[in-house]
Amino acid sequence: MAHHKLLVFCGPSGSGKSTLVGKMMQEFPEKFGFSVSHTTRKPRPGEFEGEHYFFTTKEEIQKSVADGNFIETAVFSGNIYGTSKSAVESVINSGRVCVLDIDVQGVKQIKTTSFKPWYIFVSPPSLHELEVRLRGRNTETEESLRERLRIAGEELKYGETPGNFDLNIVNNDLNEAYSILRKFLLDRVLDNHLTNGN
Repeated sequence: MAHHKLLVFCGPSGSGKSTLVGKMMQEFPEKFGFSVSHTTRKPRPGEFEGEHYFFTTKEEIQKSVADGNFIETAVFSGNIYGTSKSAVESVINSGRVCVLDIDVQGVKQIKTTSFKPWYIFVSPPSLHELEVRLRGRNTETEESLRERLRIAGEELKYGETPGNFDLNIVNNDLNEAYSILRKFLLDRVLDNHLTNGN
């Protein structure tokens, strides 16, 4: 399987990783591509099949996972989300590095596959700062906020364990965080990608 044609981002909700990934995709649109995930939840307004997600049923995704067609899956609010091998290979075959934005559950699963990604962990300056950011969104109930912070604590513990990630970014200042990411991409990811003939 492709070596280092996969770039995995991980970090708690509210760490700013989606913003960093967005900046990266904007600067290097020809170099990176997102794989489209599968989900068992219903489409939200404005979401389209094959663009935002592949919408599927619990039975279909479970059968596909059992057949070995997924590299990672996770469950949120009773819905299954996952990344299929074919979605990843579709991006890689287009000559781009495939980008995944997944949680720690997914990272642990990918580490058991034949894929050899670059792993990047994005963390907030502190759990307190993360709580401030999540409260600022006004999208959480007190109960769901507590649950997110509990999960974030576990993710930070895994993310900060030496050897689990190739790059750890503490996102205290967005521009500074992006310059760290950009240097890693130019030194390691894009250089490696270009020398492999792409």
